[in-house]
Amino acid sequence: MTSEKGPSTGDGTLRRRIKPWEFEMFFDPRELRKETCLLYEIKWGTSHRIWRNSGQNTTKHAEVNFIEKFTSERNFSPSVSCSITWFLSWSPCWECSKAIREFLSQHPNVILVIYVARLFQHMDQQNREGLRDLVLSGVTVQIMSVSEYGHCWRNFVNYPPGEEARWPRYPPLWMMLYALELHCIILGLPPCLKISRRRQSQLTLFNLTPQNCHYQMIPPHILLATGLIQPYVTWR
Repeated sequence: MTSEKGPSTGDGTLRRRIKPWEFEMFFDPRELRKETCLLYEIKWGTSHRIWRNSGQNTTKHAEVNFIEKFTSERNFSPSVSCSITWFLSWSPCWECSKAIREFLSQHPNVILVIYVARLFQHMDQQNREGLRDLVLSGVTVQIMSVSEYGHCWRNFVNYPPGEEARWPRYPPLWMMLYALELHCIILGLPPCLKISRRRQSQLTLFNLTPQNCHYQMIPPHILLATGLIQPYVTWR
């Protein structure tokens, strides 16, 4: 049921919420803007309380800004676990992936889950290796789905009254295309998704160029969702 009000004025996160146009500008899978927006949740130990906030690029990338801020403000206790969830408009570059791995190796009580709206310069081999190393080190990296978009809208956006359930509905195919390419990265396969931008029409074009290795290694349900294979039909 849609609330008749926006976020409550008594909501402690209200001053830290971003505006609806900012959410759409940063997290639209079609938009290839340079800046990165990071929405994050932190939960300590067995507490049910969740701390939420957001960050962006400054002179440093959003991921590095978070790590520096987080480590400077907290005294870590090895006996207390910490769960962190990131919602990133771009996946980490190779340098940020390295910084994340170093941060986690120094703080083994921290568990990090990362959701991304888009893959940052995914044709670059260093970025691919950085993401793959991140996953192999135990970090969960996934493409944002409809569920994550809805979650972020409700918990990070200062949405207008009556629009709690009216977050932007982006076509699931775009998300599946990024998910397909993320599988390629994790499996160490060559790129199969090419993305280009037409300046005159401002259209973002997604082009698939699969090879035999993609059909052999990528899970069938991913190939099916992106239309690379067709479902089997049995005639009687």
